[in-house]
Amino acid sequence: MVKVSEAMSIVVLGVGNVLEEDDGVGIYACAYLNANYTFTPEIEIINGGVEGINLLNLFLENDRIIILDTINLDDEAGSIYNIPSYELSGYGLNSGGAHEVGVMQCLDMIELMGHPLPESNVIGIIPKSITFEMGLSTALKDRFDAYINTVINYLKTISIDATPKETMKSLIEIIEEFKYPSR
Repeated sequence: MVKVSEAMSIVVLGVGNVLEEDDGVGIYACAYLNANYTFTPEIEIINGGVEGINLLNLFLENDRIIILDTINLDDEAGSIYNIPSYELSGYGLNSGGAHEVGVMQCLDMIELMGHPLPESNVIGIIPKSITFEMGLSTALKDRFDAYINTVINYLKTISIDATPKETMKSLIEIIEEFKYPSR
């Protein structure tokens, strides 16, 4: 187990597009974590959406970034991977969407600028369907709890405790909040 100092800044960053079905899983996962857990020591959970390269400062200003997204590997939909960022160049996050290119460019730019890279990794899940539709495919809905547990278990390995809140929101409620934000 890695000991995290109180001064260390840790961010869980969800990237993706909720308008493209499974591509939104990282965004839904971040909303789910924010709604249902408190973390000790505190961490920041950010919806990075499709911001891509606009997230550069986030990478410059934090010690550790945990990226939640789909990842495009030849495996069964719903398979979950935790890949350190230094290994990402050959894996191809998602299906080459703009947000993934930008996130990888952030890391490249930091290195070119001579700044130290934050410790970073992607907790990725293989999508079943990336199409113009809100929500998640049945395959990813069925694996969502396992995906959240993978994130929470990883956080435990870096000495971050996740405590469930008294009232928990379901994945369906989280998705509905994105579909109908004014409710």
